[in-house]
Amino acid sequence: MASNMKKKADRVEEKREKRPYAVAKYIRVSPYKVRTVLDLIRGKSVREADAILQNSVNGGAAPTRKVLMSAVANAEHNQGMDRADLYVAACYADGGTSLKRMQPVSKGRGHAILKRTSHITVILDVKKAEGEL
Repeated sequence: MASNMKKKADRVEEKREKRPYAVAKYIRVSPYKVRTVLDLIRGKSVREADAILQNSVNGGAAPTRKVLMSAVANAEHNQGMDRADLYVAACYADGGTSLKRMQPVSKGRGHAILKRTSHITVILDVKKAEGEL
């Protein structure tokens, strides 16, 4: 029994993401709005992505910037990487739980309102040098 648990733990550790990343859960912004911002920074260097997020007026830009800076801090602190060598390898926004609210309408009825939440994930990686493969 214990040997199977050890094997499973090894398999899980083997599949675990090795690149530095950060996740923010239950952010009170629709995933649709966050995804437009994430499309702007995907593949960009950290410095360039930070500048884009600082100057973006989209509602999802501020929480996305926080997640990006958290991923950078994780890379520097946990893995000893240099901020200048990092770029946004992958980023995505999944839907979280929705807050259900009611909008009163005529004749005593009510229409449902879904206040959506997002789980924002940013994964960083190190830029390859020109000569490397």
